Amino acid sequence: MLAAQARTETALALRNGEQVLLTLLIPLALLVGLTTLRIVPMPGPRVDFVTPRVLALAVMSSAFTGQAIALGFDRRYGVIKRLAATALPRWLLAAGRVVAALAVVVVQLVVLGVVAALLGWHPAAAGLGWALLLVLLGTFAFGALGVLLGGALRAELVLAVANVVWFVLLLAGGIALPPGSLPAGLAEVVTFLPSGALAESLRAALVDGAAPGVQPVAVLLGWGVVGGLLAARTTRLT
Repeated sequence: MLAAQARTETALALRNGEQVLLTLLIPLALLVGLTTLRIVPMPGPRVDFVTPRVLALAVMSSAFTGQAIALGFDRRYGVIKRLAATALPRWLLAAGRVVAALAVVVVQLVVLGVVAALLGWHPAAAGLGWALLLVLLGTFAFGALGVLLGGALRAELVLAVANVVWFVLLLAGGIALPPGSLPAGLAEVVTFLPSGALAESLRAALVDGAAPGVQPVAVLLGWGVVGGLLAARTTRLT
């Protein structure tokens, strides 16, 4: 049942033009633009600095924003109510969407990785295994939060909130800017957000080849577990 639900959700996500724009085209444009255009000062090589943060953005876009919006409108159009008439339990509905988000993330990683390599990206080989683990944890955390948001609010409100959160986390959540460049006080908060934990740990793994450490792993696991438990209790069918 889980495989069938995840396969269906993945196919629907990849066929949705708006989802593709959000999850692939925008991260791809940022990867190429920030690497080739020297508008924003960055340490060199620029592609090595940009790629981990764009990968974190891609995970957030598909697992959180895309999943939340899709679930919100599926509820509005009665899709979830029809699924509830089958033998599909509520927890499996949430799990299927998280697995589908992971499948979309795999597509994103392949495309973004190939483009980054063409731009001269050379990730640290010692950190590739850690990076894969972090992507899994990030997908779990953002996917659970996406299901939580999309399953509790009206579709129009989900659309607004999900996009606002996406922009806020992009600009001030540790993705576009490292915590050290943020105002005092905000930098400490960012490290406890899933966006900041994922972006910084991916940078450490792919640039320095270093293990992520306990804190970012705990942060991602914590957000995922709490978000998943709340989503299982609050997801509404309509």
